[in-house]
Amino acid sequence: MNEQHNGACPLTIEVTGEGAATAKPDETSVTLGVISEGDKLAELQKENAAAISSIIGALTELGIPRQAIATAAFTIEPQYDYVDGKQQFRGYKVTHLLEITLPGTENAGTVIDAAVSHGANTVTNVSFRSRGSAAARQEALTMAVRDAGAKARVIADTIGVSLSAVPCKIEETPGRGFEPVMFKAASFPAGDTATEIEPGVLTFKSSVRVWYAYA
Repeated sequence: MNEQHNGACPLTIEVTGEGAATAKPDETSVTLGVISEGDKLAELQKENAAAISSIIGALTELGIPRQAIATAAFTIEPQYDYVDGKQQFRGYKVTHLLEITLPGTENAGTVIDAAVSHGANTVTNVSFRSRGSAAARQEALTMAVRDAGAKARVIADTIGVSLSAVPCKIEETPGRGFEPVMFKAASFPAGDTATEIEPGVLTFKSSVRVWYAYA
């Protein structure tokens, strides 16, 4: 409870409210690619490019449109060792990552397995999105405001004061409003085991600070 003058509210009860809502994911994003290391840059680039081309070919054979496959990152980095405090050149590291956007959530594992079998050796991210995210965010915010109102009424009843019907100020507080579902791996060696990715649900959170005048 705050009895200091706060804008238009000389006597206020200040509360916080929290809300959460979920949405079913309906789109998948997979980021994977090839990391090549060695001391001959031209050969590394050629090797890396060939692997990426093979991966793209395998993905298009799965029916993934070419426009759904985009370069997420491409880097060439010199690598060094430190011997007796001195920097010694070791070679180069070439990284080429692709981001693949898929409708639905069922085929992430199939895409990863196909890419790995054609040269991919790193999977950096699998995340899910939902067309229902906007509605879920609004629902979470609504629940947060209602939660704050319920708290304020409990406080007002407890101390025996009358609460204003409408709050004099509402402020959405910053925070982690969205908890994405992600799969991460530093590397992904080829093998015979099929990769299974579980999408779960997407959780959206909201929090607010609310001021009610009382008398």
